Amino acid sequence: QLQASGGGVVPPGGSLRLSCAFSGFNSYYYAIGWFRQVPEKERESVSCFSFSSGDTYYAESVEGRFTISLNDAKDTVHLQMNSLEPEDTAVYYCGISLGFYNCRLGKAGSWGQGTLVTVSS
Repeated sequence: QLQASGGGVVPPGGSLRLSCAFSGFNSYYYAIGWFRQVPEKERESVSCFSFSSGDTYYAESVEGRFTISLNDAKDTVHLQMNSLEPEDTAVYYCGISLGFYNCRLGKAGSWGQGTLVTVSS
C-alpha cells in the first residue's frame, strides 16, 4: 500500500514536501519513486530511490531543486520540492517499481493516489 500526501497551492519560488507512506513490500528488490502527470501527457518519472543501493535519480527538469529521502523507519519517502516553477504543476504520484531502472523509465507496479501540486501566483 502507498499513501501520498502533501500537495497544495504554492507561489512560484515556493516549497512543498510530499510524503508517501508505504508498506507490504520486500523493499530490497524495489525502488520507490515520485512521478507526475499533466493532462494529455504521459506520466513521467521525477525522482527515484533505490532501496538496495541508496542511489537516487532526478529528472533533468528538477535536478538541484528536488530532493528524495527515506525516513529512518524506512516506511515513508519524502520529496522536498524547492524553487517551484509553474511547470511543476501536476498530479504527483508515488509508486513502487521493480528495480531502479524501471523507476527511471516511469514504470511502477503499484501506485498511490495522486496529490495535486499547483504552482501559481
